[in-house]
Amino acid sequence: MIFSSLNSQTPELTRRKIAIFWLPLFSTWLMMGVEGPFIAAVIARLADAKFNLAAYGVAFSLGMFFESPIIMMLSAANVLVKGRRSYLKLRRFNNLLNLLITLALLLVLAPPVFYWLTERLIGMPPAVARLTRQATLLLLPWPAAIGYRRFYQGILIGNHMTRRVAYGTVVRLASMAAMALMLRLFSSLPGACVGAAALSTGVVMEALASRLMAGALVGRLLAGGPPEAEEPKLLSNRELAAFYFPLALTSLLGLAVHPMMSFFLGKGRLPIESLAVLPVVNSLIFIFRSAGLSFQETAIALLKKGDESRRKLRSFAWLLGAVSSGLLIVIAFSPAVTIWFRDISGLSPELARLAVVPIRIFTLIPALEVLLAFQRARFVIGNDTRPITVATAIEVSVIAAVLLLAVSGIDLVGVTAAALAALSGRLCAITYLQLAGRKTRRMPA
Repeated sequence: MIFSSLNSQTPELTRRKIAIFWLPLFSTWLMMGVEGPFIAAVIARLADAKFNLAAYGVAFSLGMFFESPIIMMLSAANVLVKGRRSYLKLRRFNNLLNLLITLALLLVLAPPVFYWLTERLIGMPPAVARLTRQATLLLLPWPAAIGYRRFYQGILIGNHMTRRVAYGTVVRLASMAAMALMLRLFSSLPGACVGAAALSTGVVMEALASRLMAGALVGRLLAGGPPEAEEPKLLSNRELAAFYFPLALTSLLGLAVHPMMSFFLGKGRLPIESLAVLPVVNSLIFIFRSAGLSFQETAIALLKKGDESRRKLRSFAWLLGAVSSGLLIVIAFSPAVTIWFRDISGLSPELARLAVVPIRIFTLIPALEVLLAFQRARFVIGNDTRPITVATAIEVSVIAAVLLLAVSGIDLVGVTAAALAALSGRLCAITYLQLAGRKTRRMPA
């Protein structure tokens, strides 16, 4: 039964049941992790690879930033959508946010604003700035499509239909790859535009697929749902905003890191090389972060009041973190790292060498991602989302401070400074949430 409660589906939470729920979500994030290296590899094999990789990296960072206010809609729909009233209210809220972020991106794409941002603030060469604007224009549908599909994915996850989320990602990857290869073979578009067009195509197709796969659920929600379905208490506009906006601010602050790093890299040593390497390094990191990114929604859906579910999920989280970071360590400290960056990603020998130190610094990030996911899930379940925002603000502040010191003070290569800053910020955020979790009384006991 689609709306049956968690207790009837999982009377006793075991590691096997957690894994069965988590694996489709993990496969979704893992497939999305393949997306970045694939696009980077396509761009790296086209003309002017270094400049196009740099332009695509900045365009992608801007797209991520404007996507950020809507990205937590998945968690909100997972927790809040239980019947007709909550579905309609959150859908209206989601549609409004999608409209606002699209208009905001259009404003930034206005030439005077965009070239001030890229040429004067970041310090990009005019040719690279023009490439970046062309790529960002092609990413215009992306943020709203992300919000649309995450709303329906949250409903699917909340009703234990995680496999359908994975099916949607298959649609995304297939359409993205088809568009990238078609443009590479049959168009003269620069590499940055090829990557951006492929990315937008994939996300739009995934959004449509998610809506289709949630069709039966939406029909039941609009019909009122079964008698046992209980609407959440957070249904007034004020309460909904109090719940969601700290989550949105968390994403906004977190994804603001990408354009902020682009700014510092543009001012640091080897700026174009660092801007070209960072998206390739991030693409590899994303594959191993997928375990933690997918675990947050798993923990939100499965975490119940009581020590037993918390212990089981925490045990699973420790195992997941150890495996994900361990695998990345094996790659980063072996000849496989050169094979990945030079032969698979298509970087030149110079850029491949530049990527080695950052990837080694980043090896702890996958384990920290799992720990952060578990901490955030506990606060979301307790309807106390503000500490999550505070932790993210701490993380961003530490990243900015370390970048300023590393780039301006000790003149590190930009991409190496970015890796050190990201690791430092994440450690500080996790420490804060750990301390906050001990004090709050609203956490699941």
